[in-house]
Amino acid sequence: MTDVPGRNDPCPCGSGRKYKHCCRGQSAWYENKTVMGVGIGVLLLVGALLFGMMISNQIGTDRPDCPDGQVWSDAHGHCH
Repeated sequence: MTDVPGRNDPCPCGSGRKYKHCCRGQSAWYENKTVMGVGIGVLLLVGALLFGMMISNQIGTDRPDCPDGQVWSDAHGHCH
């Protein structure tokens, strides 16, 4: 069991202030539901964008855009 400091005890963060005027009632940034929600939303958005780019063949291809009237030849590695 952890010991929780009393309100008038020195703050365990080492600031020299009383616990009631320093860290009482504050949580770490990673315990904040809003911060975590935004972080998860950003990760999902980036994942969706990368997935969409992979589906549309913009990532992982070595094919350049061929001029009008020509097609890419995998056998020769250039446009015909």
